[in-house]
Amino acid sequence: MQSHRINRTTGMAHAILEKNCLVALIIVLSLFLYYPPTAYSDDYLTASGCSVSNVGYLTDLAREYERRTGKKIFVRGGGSLVGIEDLRNGKVDFAASCRSRETTDPDDIAFVQVAWDALAFIVHKSNSLENISLDEVRSIYAGKITSWKQLGVSSGPLKIFISRARTGLSGVEASTKQLVLGGIEPVKSSNTLFVASSGIVEQMVEETPGGFATTGITSARKRSVKILMVNGVAPTNKAIIQNRYPLKRPLYLLVPKSAKPEVKRFVDFTLSREGQRFIRSLNVISLLDIKK
Repeated sequence: MQSHRINRTTGMAHAILEKNCLVALIIVLSLFLYYPPTAYSDDYLTASGCSVSNVGYLTDLAREYERRTGKKIFVRGGGSLVGIEDLRNGKVDFAASCRSRETTDPDDIAFVQVAWDALAFIVHKSNSLENISLDEVRSIYAGKITSWKQLGVSSGPLKIFISRARTGLSGVEASTKQLVLGGIEPVKSSNTLFVASSGIVEQMVEETPGGFATTGITSARKRSVKILMVNGVAPTNKAIIQNRYPLKRPLYLLVPKSAKPEVKRFVDFTLSREGQRFIRSLNVISLLDIKK
C-alpha cells in the first residue's frame, strides 16, 4: 500500500514536471519567434513601436513587402516610446510611432509620415452608449464622470484604461493630452488603470463590460469593441478626411539616418503609389487621401 502511494506521488510529480517543462518550452519558443535574436541581419529586418500602427497596417504591409521582395520583416508592438528606445539601443532596424517628434528624441532618427489616423473612444460591445461629446470625455479624464449612469446608460463603474510607458507619454496618451485635454493630465483614481501599450488597452476594453479608453481608429477597427461617435459624427474615413470628425493625427515610420539600404527600400515602397494603395486597401487613410 505504501509502495502504491509512493508510486502514485512520484507519477504525479513527474506529470507536473513534464507540464511545467512543456509550458516553459512554449514560452521560450514564443519569445524566440516574437523577438528575433538580433536586429542587424542580412536575412531579415526588425521593427517595433506603436501598437496602433502595428495592428492597423504595419504587420500586413510587412507581409506584402515580403511577398513582393522575399525580404522578411519581424514586427512587434510595445508602444511608440519602446520603438524609439529600441532604435536608440540598436535593437531594431526601424520603428513605428503615432506621435510627432519631441525635443528629447534622438537627432539621428527621421520621422517619416506614412499614413493618417484619428483618436477614437472605445467601449465594450455590450455597452448601449453610441455617442459621446468631447466635454464628456474631458469630464471622464478629470474624474467628474465615474459611472455609466452619468452618461445615461446602465449603471456600474466606469473603468478607464490608459496606455502609459514607464517613462514619458505613449503615442496615444500624448495625442489625447494635446488634442482632447488641452495639455491637462488625466486624474488618477480607483477607476483608472495604466497599462503598457495601446494594444493592451484595446484588449482590456474587449474583455471589460465597464471599460472605456482612447486609442487610434486604425487599430480599433480590428478589435471586438464598440467605437463611439463624437459629437454625433462617426469616425469614418470620409468624415476624417473632410475634417468633420476631429482628432486627426499622423502615423510615422522612424528611420535611423544610418539605416541599411533594405530599410530605405521598405520606406520607399511604403511611400510609393503601390504602397499607399495597399495601406488604403487596409481601410487606413493613406497620404493619397489627404494632401498636406
